[in-house]
Amino acid sequence: MLYNTFKLNKDFRRLYGRGKSQVSPYLVTYSLKNRNGEINVGITVGKKLGNAVCRNRARRLIVAALRENLAHITPGYDFVFVARSRILSVKSTVVSEVLKNQLKEFGIWNDNNEEPSD
Repeated sequence: MLYNTFKLNKDFRRLYGRGKSQVSPYLVTYSLKNRNGEINVGITVGKKLGNAVCRNRARRLIVAALRENLAHITPGYDFVFVARSRILSVKSTVVSEVLKNQLKEFGIWNDNNEEPSD
C-alpha cells in the first residue's frame, strides 16, 4: 500500500484546524478522515530543529516509521506529522513505536497480520 503526499499550505491548515491530534515528546500527529479512501501524508519539520542536516534526519525518521506501520493503517485518512526537537536523539524504532501508539489512540490501527510487500 502506498500513500500520497501533500505540500500545499491549505491542506496542512485544514488538518491543523479540523483534525484530531496526538502529542508525544518526539512527534505530533494530526489526523482527519477523507472522502477518497486513500492515505495522504504531510511532514513538517521547523527550522527550530536545527540546520538542514538535522531537519532531513527528522524527516527520514518519520518516513521510516510510517513505512514500517503503513500496512496497519486504515485507508481513508489524511495525516500531518510534525517533528519535535527530541526526535533527533532517538532511533527510528522508537519513532515507529510512538507512531503506532498514536494511531491506536486515533482508532486507525488495523491489527491485520499482513507484512508490507515491496
